[in-house]
Amino acid sequence: MLTDMKDILSRSRATVVEDTVGVVTLFGLLVVCLHVFGTA
Repeated sequence: MLTDMKDILSRSRATVVEDTVGVVTLFGLLVVCLHVFGTA
């Protein structure tokens, strides 16, 4: 199973990086929006 996961990650490394950047960006936007509208 560990070998399968390593194989999948090695084949789709660009997609994993893009997904990670997207998740971090969405989380950052959530924090910013909550901060802005929470203090309005």
